[in-house]
Amino acid sequence: MAAGRDKHSRQSLGASLQAHVKQSRVLMVGAGGIGCELLKNLVLTGFGEIHIVDLDTIDLSNLNRQFLFRNEHIKKSKALVAKESAGRFNPNVKIEAHHDNIKDPKFNVAWFKGFSIVFNALDNLDARRHVNRMCLAADVPLVESGTTGFNGQVQVIRKGKTECYDCVTKDPPKSFPVCTIRSTPSQPIHCIVWAKSYLFTEIFGTSEDDAPELDHSTDSENAREIENLRRESQALKRIRESMGSEDFPRLVFSKVFKEDIDRLRSMEDMWKSRRPPEPLDYDKIAQEALGVGSGIAHKDQAVWTAAENFTVFVDSLRRLSNRLEESRVNANTRSSAAILSFDKDDVDTLDFVAASANLRSHVFGIEMRSKFDIKQMAGNIIPAIATTNAMTAGLCVLQAFKVMRNELDKAKMVFLTRSTERVISSEPLRPPNPTCPVCSVAQSTLEVDTSRATLNDLVEHLLKLQLGYGGEFSINSEAGILYDPEEDQNLPKTFSELGLKSDSFITIIDEEDENPKVNVVLSISEQPLEKNAKPLRLAGELRIASKPKVAPPVTVNGHTHPIVNGNSANGVVGKRKRDADEAELEIDLVKKRGKVIAVAAEDDIIIVEDSNDGAIVIDDD
Repeated sequence: MAAGRDKHSRQSLGASLQAHVKQSRVLMVGAGGIGCELLKNLVLTGFGEIHIVDLDTIDLSNLNRQFLFRNEHIKKSKALVAKESAGRFNPNVKIEAHHDNIKDPKFNVAWFKGFSIVFNALDNLDARRHVNRMCLAADVPLVESGTTGFNGQVQVIRKGKTECYDCVTKDPPKSFPVCTIRSTPSQPIHCIVWAKSYLFTEIFGTSEDDAPELDHSTDSENAREIENLRRESQALKRIRESMGSEDFPRLVFSKVFKEDIDRLRSMEDMWKSRRPPEPLDYDKIAQEALGVGSGIAHKDQAVWTAAENFTVFVDSLRRLSNRLEESRVNANTRSSAAILSFDKDDVDTLDFVAASANLRSHVFGIEMRSKFDIKQMAGNIIPAIATTNAMTAGLCVLQAFKVMRNELDKAKMVFLTRSTERVISSEPLRPPNPTCPVCSVAQSTLEVDTSRATLNDLVEHLLKLQLGYGGEFSINSEAGILYDPEEDQNLPKTFSELGLKSDSFITIIDEEDENPKVNVVLSISEQPLEKNAKPLRLAGELRIASKPKVAPPVTVNGHTHPIVNGNSANGVVGKRKRDADEAELEIDLVKKRGKVIAVAAEDDIIIVEDSNDGAIVIDDD
């Protein structure tokens, strides 16, 4: 059987590539819509060893397009079930499944270096950026992909040779003015954002100032609302101190659905042209909810009544309170600020947001929605189409073949669009953006005895003496700024005290006015260095180039275009001008007229407008 399979594979791929495929060790991150199709392709192609990483579990809504899963798999690990199902297609392939977060420290740079190629089939921007960065640090080729509806995209990323994922700036998610969210909601999405980005975070997470969906622009009306919102936040923080008590649900409910609403109603001018909100009384609605069991939360496609939403609200509030208290006890951090994060696939957080949003809608006379609908909107989910996932997964493997043949010049950025004139189009891979904050940097490994080495050792002995930095530079970690000329209090602290350990990244940013160096990213490797040796050292030679000079912008046909190294940012100088459609196509940026959803998830990444170009054949010779 194996010989027969190899025969056809050898005929299709050629002996050299087929042998390379069989010996390859590949990583696939994400086992959702694209991931299921991609894993099937990788297994049937005969890749020798495949590792799958996915933290998600299987949901009923996945089954229409994630064909490796069945009803009996619901609530089980996607990675583990995908391994079991796909393994039946080709028992000669070794599959390793990891039910984990790809950002877990055990998936470090050294681990990434063990793969021939990495495939991204992810559903969120943060994880994509992390994998992009890890592949750059490990110098491993990455095949990035995404779909939304009938549209899809595949991109090959190779360190130093192509654009990386962050070379093109990704627009921030759609935000909503605080004044609309807080005082005058008119759509279900306004209430959902309020429940997810304000109420949930104030009770179980961090301050509302960190919520990306709330627009904190400082026009006069919005500024007043922001100040009011901060006062309300302080009141909620005081209520939060009673978490775990019998009165906690009553205190939260009365604060946000009665007291705050009463105060809004007192602003009579606000309601001259719109329906005023109606406050809710805890005791009255609790009486109406008698006999409503918590099992109503399982009816996720039904629109719950106000009383049913009240029951889910109180029940989920208690569940989340218990979880938060348990996390504090287990971590022995009772006095610290333990927090929870919203996750559309987490039953407790979704129940709370759905019930809170619906009660808010009820107060303002807005149509309430089912939990299923709220999950789509709160999770920014765009409907996916199985055939698009299948085509995109096939294109991923075709582009991977070109990388494995060392024919990167033949690899393409490929687009799927629904059009009467073309379905598949492509363009050559673009070179790295010389101003990209991720891939234009110099990279090296810093070997550190973290118990001895201080930040001052890094600043004085390595950066200034060895690498020639002047006085104007800063050092940043994932947690924030560690050092700059005005923030030097961390200099005496050891790497251990600063939380810097193996596979942490630090970035050095040169801020000199004349010929500043490009950013330097150092990956930390903990080493027990000898006592009489310096406590830190570079693992190899590090060459740091100067930042490219940006020329003054030029004006073409009345439009201003910045120039970088002789080429304008949109290609006006020195290369063909890209279509407006192509220029606007960005992974993870969803732009739908009349829609509120802004960032795709659950395998849904891009929106591609149709263009007038003719069909382009993807060569695979």
